[in-house]
Amino acid sequence: MSRKERAAYILKRLGELYPEPAIPLQHRDPFTLLVSVLLSAQCTDARVNKTTPALFALADNPLDMSRLPIDKIEKIIRPCGLAPSKAKAISGLSKLILEKHQGQVPRSLMELEALPGVGHKTASVVMAQAFGVDAFPIDTHIHRLAQRWGLTNGKNVQQTEKDLKRLFPKESWNRLHLQIIYYGREHCSARGCDGTVCEICRTCFPQRKKPFVNRKA
Repeated sequence: MSRKERAAYILKRLGELYPEPAIPLQHRDPFTLLVSVLLSAQCTDARVNKTTPALFALADNPLDMSRLPIDKIEKIIRPCGLAPSKAKAISGLSKLILEKHQGQVPRSLMELEALPGVGHKTASVVMAQAFGVDAFPIDTHIHRLAQRWGLTNGKNVQQTEKDLKRLFPKESWNRLHLQIIYYGREHCSARGCDGTVCEICRTCFPQRKKPFVNRKA
């Protein structure tokens, strides 16, 4: 299979397996999604979903969050890891949203990336899942699968994003981002598949006999 053929097969197969993939992070609006995505760094979505109800019961909007002491935020979000830096970022972005964006989460990638603790991946998730803007958020899991499936040369997540955007139709990006995440968790995890086990790996590379070694992002 050529790279384009692999991409076409993957798009079709993931569409069959996950026709309407749900957003895994529980949220009510762009602000609660932004906070949840920030908390998900180096943490599972399941853990975030167990943690955010207590936080959002106290503050589910920028104004209330900006008034919440940082040490209070830190105590609540401790199970998500990196609590001191995440608490500081959540407090800081809440204040900045009030000061510069009239209390509304900004709708541009550049403005989102200017918020404390918000990198390109987090901003892309918010653009895609909160505002429906075509984006292709790339985390280390998608980066790993894209390498295994021969869709990118795997230099870094930035290159992977460019490669995937070239391979797949723009209108598929938001859905495909979630489909790859779900497939990776269920069938092509770091421990569950080494590039020779799951259906997509075997179909894309039927002659692959040795475990595939990923390049780190």
